[in-house]
Amino acid sequence: MSLKYRFRQIKKFPDWFFWFPAKFLLLLRRVMRTEIIDDAGSIAAKNPPAITVLWHNRLLFFPAMFDRWERDHTVAVISASRDGEYIADLCRQFGIESVRGSTSRKAVQVLVGAMKSILMKRKYVSFTPDGPRGPKYVMSRGPIHLASETGVRIIPIAVNYSSYWELKSWDGFQIPKPWAKITMRLGEPVSIPPNLKEEELERWRLEVQNRLNAITVDRKRRSAES
Repeated sequence: MSLKYRFRQIKKFPDWFFWFPAKFLLLLRRVMRTEIIDDAGSIAAKNPPAITVLWHNRLLFFPAMFDRWERDHTVAVISASRDGEYIADLCRQFGIESVRGSTSRKAVQVLVGAMKSILMKRKYVSFTPDGPRGPKYVMSRGPIHLASETGVRIIPIAVNYSSYWELKSWDGFQIPKPWAKITMRLGEPVSIPPNLKEEELERWRLEVQNRLNAITVDRKRRSAES
C-alpha cells in the first residue's frame, strides 16, 4: 500500500498539523515582495458584509495577504469534500470561519449559512466560484444569487504571482517561486440587482466572471490570447 494512498485515506488531521503551514505563509508574506492594489478602498473601509470571489488556483496566499481584522470578519465557502476539510482546517488557523458545501453538494446548507453570515454576523463571505471541480475560470451562479438575495456587493479579488509553479490539477493550482512578487488586486465592487430572472442572472454571472478574469494574470491564458 503506497504512502500516497494512506495519506488520501486520512479524512481529518489534528488542528496542530495546520499551525505550521499557516505561520509559514504569514512569514513568507513578510519576507517576499508583496503588493495590494485596492483602488476602490474596499479593505481600508472595513465595511462588511460583502461577497468576495477568487479563482480556486489562487487560494494559497489569499488568507495570508489580509490582516487579522479582515480574517476575523471572513467566512469562507469551502467544499464538503475531504480536500475541503484540509482547507477549512488551514483557514481556521488564520481565524477564518467556514461554511461547508458547494453548488453540487449541500447547496441549501451553503445558502443558509452564507446568508446568516451576511445578514446576522455582518461578515465577508468568500467564494472560489469555479470550485471545487471547475471548469477553470468559469463562475458558478451561487455568488450572484446570494448577492441578489441579500443586497450586498461582490468584490472580485485576484492573487497574482510574477513567477510560479503550476500543479497538474484541474485548476492548475499555482505556487509562487521563492523570488516571485505576490500581488493581490481588488476589483471595483459590483452591485447585483434584486429579483433577477434567469437570463438576468446569467448576464450578471458573465459580468462578474469577466471582471474577475480582467484582474487575473495567467501566463498560459495570456499566451493563448496573443
